[in-house]
Amino acid sequence: MKYLLNRRDLFKVAFGSIFSLFSFLFGKRRGLKIKNRGTIMNGVKNITTLPESGPWPTIDPFLFCVHHNDNYPNATNEFIPNASLDGRNMGNDFSNKDGWSMYHGQTVPGFPKHPHRGFETLTVVDKGMIDHSDSLGATARYGNGDSQWLTAGDGINHSEMFPLFNQNKNNKLDFFQIWINLPSNKKRVKPHFSMFWENQIPKVMLEGENGVVSKVEVIAGDLNNVKAPNPPPNSWANDKENNVAVWVIHLKNKGVVTLPEAKINIDRVIYILKDSEIKINNDLVNSNTMVELHSERELILENIGNDTKILLLQGKPINEPIAKYGPFVMNTRSEIQEAFDDYNSTGFGGWEWDTSGPVHGEFKGKFAKLINGKLDRPS
Repeated sequence: MKYLLNRRDLFKVAFGSIFSLFSFLFGKRRGLKIKNRGTIMNGVKNITTLPESGPWPTIDPFLFCVHHNDNYPNATNEFIPNASLDGRNMGNDFSNKDGWSMYHGQTVPGFPKHPHRGFETLTVVDKGMIDHSDSLGATARYGNGDSQWLTAGDGINHSEMFPLFNQNKNNKLDFFQIWINLPSNKKRVKPHFSMFWENQIPKVMLEGENGVVSKVEVIAGDLNNVKAPNPPPNSWANDKENNVAVWVIHLKNKGVVTLPEAKINIDRVIYILKDSEIKINNDLVNSNTMVELHSERELILENIGNDTKILLLQGKPINEPIAKYGPFVMNTRSEIQEAFDDYNSTGFGGWEWDTSGPVHGEFKGKFAKLINGKLDRPS
C-alpha cells in the first residue's frame, strides 16, 4: 500500500492552520510585533506579542508551541458537537466560531492521521480528553492533567482526536502542544511513546508571604529539588546538562512564584496568556506575550489579576542547521526529500484502523497501549 504524500498534502496534515504552517515552515514570526529589544527591564531580554491564532514563536531547542483553548457545546452520543457545523470550512476549520474549532476533523474534532519525523511532540492537557492512535499500533486516551511525550524519531503516523463526552453541559478542551527538536545523531532513532499521568506529574506548591498558594506542574526538569518524570531516552531533555524544563505555573490572584536562576548558557521563555496581569520583578508585562528571560537571574512573577497560568520553556540550544517542511524536521533538504520518499513507500508502519481519526468508544477510563504492547493505566 502506498501512502502518497506530496507538498500540497503537507498543508493538510501538519499540526496547525495554513497560516500556522507558513509561519512554522519558513521560520517567520508573521503577524508578530517585537515590542522591545535588549534588556528592557530587570531580568527580561525581549517581549514579543503572540499571534491571535496559530503557533507561538519559540526558542531552540523548541520548534513549535500552540495553545488550544476550545469551549465545545454539549455532545451527542457519538462524541461529536451537538450543534450545527454550517459555516465551517470542514476539514480545515480553525475559525474558533462560537468559541471552538473542528480543526481537520469531519465529525469528531481533532487531527486525523498525519506523519512526523526528526523531533518530539509533548502534549500537556489541562482539560478535556485526547484519543491517540499511531502507525506502530499504540493507542491512548488521556487528558485532564495528563501529558504525552512522543519521540517521532525515524518516523511515525498518528492521529489526535478530541471526543466529547458531556451530553448535558459544555466540553472544555485546554492544552499546550510543544515540538522539541532532536539533535542530528538522534533524528532517526526508534520512535518512543511515554505517558505522564496526572498523578505522576509533580506539583510544587509555593506559598507567598501573603498566604496565597501557587502551583507549578513540573513536566520536564526540576524545581526546588522536585524532579519531573524521566523524559524519553533519546530526548534532548534526557541529558541533564541541557537543562530542559517545561513547567505550567498556576497563579491565583495575588499569587507569587520565584523562578530560580539557571545556567548562563540556557535560554528561558514564559508565555503570558490573554487577559493576564503579570508583574516580573514589580514591572507589569503586557498579556498575550512571549517573554524572553535572563535565565541566570532569579525572577519574581506576581499575578495582580484573575487566576491564570503561565507556560515556561527552557533549555540549552541544539545549535544545528534546521531543514523543515510540514511534519518533517531534519538538518538538510535532502533529508526532507528522503522523509517524503520513506513515508510514501512505508507509511511509517501502516495503519490498522478503518478511519483516519479513530475514537476509542465510550469513556471507560484513561489508558495507553504502548508501542511494546504493554497496557498502562493511571494508578
